[in-house]
Amino acid sequence: MSKDSSPQQSNFVTNFSRHRLSWLDVLPFALIAGLFFVAGSYLPLITQIMIMSVFALSLDLILGYAGVETLGHAALFGAGAYGAGIFALRASPDPMLGLVVAGLAGTTVAAITGPVVLRARGITLVMLTLAVATMLLELANSVQWLTGGADGLYGFQPSPLFGKFPFELDGRTAYWYAAMVLLIVFVVCKVVVNSPFGLTIRGIRENRVRMRLLGVPVLRRLVTMYIISGFLAGVAGGLSAQITQLVALDSFSFVLSGNVLIMLVLGGAGSLNGAFLGAALFVAVSDRAAAVSPFHWLFALGIGLILVVRYAPSGLVRLLAPHGSR
Repeated sequence: MSKDSSPQQSNFVTNFSRHRLSWLDVLPFALIAGLFFVAGSYLPLITQIMIMSVFALSLDLILGYAGVETLGHAALFGAGAYGAGIFALRASPDPMLGLVVAGLAGTTVAAITGPVVLRARGITLVMLTLAVATMLLELANSVQWLTGGADGLYGFQPSPLFGKFPFELDGRTAYWYAAMVLLIVFVVCKVVVNSPFGLTIRGIRENRVRMRLLGVPVLRRLVTMYIISGFLAGVAGGLSAQITQLVALDSFSFVLSGNVLIMLVLGGAGSLNGAFLGAALFVAVSDRAAAVSPFHWLFALGIGLILVVRYAPSGLVRLLAPHGSR
């Protein structure tokens, strides 16, 4: 009896430890809860960090875990932002419904473009993802009657959260709303990357040929992960649109795709905690550097990026936890 149950117990322990929360998993949310009471006028900045953390987590799924290089992840973010904005203007201002619509908008773009762009590799793949984002930017600029064109989409406001908590100027409701969404997205990512599907994705990242010989449908798995990533990126875009109550063309911009990529480089790709750390550092340093020197703030960010690439090529999160966090 004990001999037969031993392998089952071993598998149970392994699966449990794989999903177990580490101190690095809990720390960001503990800080979010604590900073609410002391941040004061910096609540909007921390809210922006949380939004970009959701976006960085979505990119980490496809870049850090699947090994798919992309410079057009803003296509998915922008689709979600415009989806939430248009839904709020023309259908319902309910924030939760709007967030679902935003996620579905990102999913739609990923489902349509994924089977095409993911057939390529290397520089061709990078250029295709960039082309998708550029095409959507031009489309949003052309369909002015729907998107507002160069003037952007504005004039919408989400209704009170759960019918009780209005989005006011102090940003308190937006803060907890973003924190709630971030927590849900983090849990989803944690489950996905540690599931059998997620382990297969890591295998594809390491050796596509070997996984294909083992009978794994590589393209189908990558497209599935891309769609999941698209949903979460759309949620990030929708969250940004609802909180700022504005959607601009730069939601599809190359700069936004580059910024979220830098966040992962700083924090550490292939680690969910790296997405948290990278987003926090990027947004906070950019804000402080811009306050000191509005015209040369990128210099400080560039120096920091060079130092990280030179002395912590796997990301700063590896310095806190050498074995990373999955």
